[in-house]
Amino acid sequence: MNAIRIAAIALVVAGVIALLYGGFSYTRQTHQAKLGTLELSVTEKKTVNIPLWVGVGAIVIGGVLLVAGRAKG
Repeated sequence: MNAIRIAAIALVVAGVIALLYGGFSYTRQTHQAKLGTLELSVTEKKTVNIPLWVGVGAIVIGGVLLVAGRAKG
């Protein structure tokens, strides 16, 4: 397998995952105040939404690369 086919397959897989999940979330811990030995921290949960067009675009571009790689080699 050459590098273009690997990249194309990775794009298709990433696009399918983006369509299935629609986004991901992560937690971020921030330190708000520190008074001597007392430390106050806040944990925030952030969500990142992946637009539908990004997932579809990744699948289309991956498909085009697969077809172009097959026609070339």
